[in-house]
Amino acid sequence: MRIKLSALWATLMFCYIYGDYFGLYVPGKLKGILAGDGPLGPVSQNTLVATSILLAVPGIMVFLSLVLPPKFVRWLNIILAAFYIVIMVLTMPGAWSFYLLLGALEIAIGLLTIWYAWTWPKRTLA
Repeated sequence: MRIKLSALWATLMFCYIYGDYFGLYVPGKLKGILAGDGPLGPVSQNTLVATSILLAVPGIMVFLSLVLPPKFVRWLNIILAAFYIVIMVLTMPGAWSFYLLLGALEIAIGLLTIWYAWTWPKRTLA
């Protein structure tokens, strides 16, 4: 189960990376970045730290899913996957098709993460 959860977080990270990369090709995006427009409003140290934390957590979950105590990692996976599903749903309206596709995949990955964590066999949670 740990390997499945870890792999789902790694897969989610790939979708994030591709979404951000392809987003650079959207006309006007680079111009906005150069003008100081960031993912959470005007670029500042605080917005970049917040964005960094938001994007670092799934990467860290690749490792934490393998090493934390089973009961704790089970709930952490459920809570964080649900949180990232909400983030995805909030950022999808009005997005380009590639982002909607990756967003749908990210939501599916989040739902799988919740499913696997929720159905973690009781005998291995001890």
